[in-house]
Amino acid sequence: MVTSAQRPILTACRTWLRPVARWLLRSGVTYREFAELARNVFVATASDEFGIRGRPTNVSRVALLTGLARREVRRERLAVDTRAPRAEEALNHASRILSGWHLDADFLDETGRPLELPADGERASFAALIKRYAGDIPTTALVKELLKSRSIERLDGGSYRVLRRYYMPRPMDARSVERAGSVLADVVATVEHNLSRKPDEPSRFEGRAQNRHIDPRHLPAFRAFLEREGQGFLERMDDWLATHEVPANAAGDAPRLRLGAGVYAINESITGDGS
Repeated sequence: MVTSAQRPILTACRTWLRPVARWLLRSGVTYREFAELARNVFVATASDEFGIRGRPTNVSRVALLTGLARREVRRERLAVDTRAPRAEEALNHASRILSGWHLDADFLDETGRPLELPADGERASFAALIKRYAGDIPTTALVKELLKSRSIERLDGGSYRVLRRYYMPRPMDARSVERAGSVLADVVATVEHNLSRKPDEPSRFEGRAQNRHIDPRHLPAFRAFLEREGQGFLERMDDWLATHEVPANAAGDAPRLRLGAGVYAINESITGDGS
């Protein structure tokens, strides 16, 4: 039975699930596959995050929270793959390289523009850039990915030129899909935090600007405006984050946070009077 307190949550879920269902159906994911995944994630989340007084959540409590039988909870706990790598970590290396190429003085010319970098060399080379910002990530795989996404280009002499400041995989390839999942997770995590935070916890910034009465003829102008202003904001944000990084020579156990902000477009057709 759905309680009055649950009804707004389920209404909200129906709203955000519709574009997710559209994405899954276009990708060939069936309802049964999604339901199995949802069951697994419910059990993993209840197990990891809903213990009492810091203790691990036992099977009975997970069953109570999720509505599953205890035997199903035990089966799902065995199926949880805690070794799966975070997609965000793999994507982060490419983004850090492009950001460093645009911000690090060692890789800029006298006017502050990114240099064309020779493949090898101790200073101001592509190899040095990768070593500084990607650590021990295999160079061949990283170069291949940056070239494939048209983030960089290889020149005739073997040197490299940067084409983008941010890493954006090709639409619907594996990296792009992983990135999409990370973006959705960030948005939902911020909204969930603001709805469930304790009174003494600060909220996280979350806002949007929209209007339901825009003439469709202005869509190209809106896109140009958002590309210009949104890109400018993200570059200023990137500058701030880069200047507040933990130093590269800091101890491995030095405290770190993942911080940032995202910008997204709203574009929806309205029928009738738009009310």
